[in-house]
Parts: sequence; structure tokens; C-alpha cells
Amino acid sequence: MRTSRLKKPIVLLTIALLSSVFFFAFFFLNKSDVSSTSASRNRDSMARTFILWLHGLGDSGPANEPIKTLFRSQEFRNTKWLFPSAPPNPVSCNYGAVMPSWFDIPELPLTAGSPKDESSLLKAVKNVHAIIDKEIAGGINPENVYICGFSQGGALTLASVLLYPKTIGGGAVFSGWIPFNSSITNQFTEDAKKTPILWSHGIDDKTVLFEAGQAALPFLQQAGVTCEFKAYPGLGHSISNEELQYLESWLKQRMQSSSSSS
Repeated sequence: MRTSRLKKPIVLLTIALLSSVFFFAFFFLNKSDVSSTSASRNRDSMARTFILWLHGLGDSGPANEPIKTLFRSQEFRNTKWLFPSAPPNPVSCNYGAVMPSWFDIPELPLTAGSPKDESSLLKAVKNVHAIIDKEIAGGINPENVYICGFSQGGALTLASVLLYPKTIGGGAVFSGWIPFNSSITNQFTEDAKKTPILWSHGIDDKTVLFEAGQAALPFLQQAGVTCEFKAYPGLGHSISNEELQYLESWLKQRMQSSSSSS
């Protein structure tokens, strides 16, 4: 989550637009990119695993794409990654400023008792479910679908996993929070509850307080959801290499388990 109220989101969008310009210029100047694009599409068509990554407030999908280069194990050779960008929306915690945002956030910093905006959250969840449905319709097994997200994207990850009617491979939440009230647990299906959750949170997080993340464990356990919670001393509101290394091993374990059972 980017907490700067106006400047950073504008800078991020400018960088994204410039990146697109350079990409297309390079594409037309270098014909070898045509074969590279075809190869990428072929990899997508042969993908056995799908990983959806949801960014934080004020960020963008393209800015997070380098994350996938850190996952070099052979299990990720046939993995399709998707890094969508949130649409521009006014955000209450930033005085109504318009920025990339999956749903509205009433206040910052976020605590265990912060108010929730379930209406805009549920709209975002439907969009995530549409992405997942499309991949499954294209041949990806639900147990090979994973959703990961940071901060606001982590909160959306949690809601998307638990409100999806099927069991998927897993959901990984980084520096997130529970973005809905306890009454919504009645909508969790038994299959959704079987999806494992990995929750990583920095103890020194001043944006989404550690207490907000820590409150998720008993909440999820009471709802019948399996959650592995990992606390990182000295870590603020960011993702560390240590967290990503553990995510890789966590995903690999589930990919290998899925492969052996299929």
C-alpha cells in the first residue's frame, strides 16, 4: 500500500504509461520480439499452474511483475502469472483522492477494529472470480490456481479465496487485514474453507498494524480455515526477500502435492 496521498500514485501511473510507450517502440523496431511473444503465448497455453498477484493501494500490476523472476525452481516453468492493475477510484483514507484501488479504505493506519467497506470489496471480489473462472475454463485445474496479494491486494486475496465456491491451490496474504465483518463467514462454502492460507506480516508495520494481521489467525481458525501465520521482526509495510523465499517453498510444496495426486 502506498500511503503518500497524491504524488506517488500519479508517478506510478506515469511510469506505467512510459513503460508501455517504450515497449511498443521496441516491439516494432525489433522483429525478434514477435517470436518471443509467440513463445510466451505458447507457454500460457501449456500452463499447468496459474498465479494471480494483486498489488497494494496506489501501485500497479506492471510494477510488480519482476516478482515472478525470483521464482526459478522447475515447478514454475509451466506457470502462468497475471499482474492486473486496480482501476482508479476515490479513496476515503486519502481524502477522496483518486488512485489505483481495488476497493475503498475508510481509514489508515488499519487496526483490528477498523471499519470495512464491504460493498466495494464484494465488487472487486467478483472481478477476481471472473479472472479465476476464465483460467479454469481454459483448462487450469482449480487446485493449481493460487492468489497472492500485498496490503490491500492481500485483503482482496483473502476475501476472493474464501468467497470462491471451489477449493483452489492456496492464497498468500502479505501485510493484509480482514476486510469484511464476521457475518460474511456464513457465505464461506465448505470447499472454500479447504483452501490453505499463508499469512505473512511485519511486526513493525505502521500502515496495516501487526495487530490487524495477527487478529486473522483466530478469526480464520474459528471459521474452519487453515492458516499458517508468519511474523517478521523488524519488517515494516513491505515485502521482504525472506517472505518471497518462503512463498516459493510454500507454493512448491503444494504444486508437488497436486502433481503427485493427479
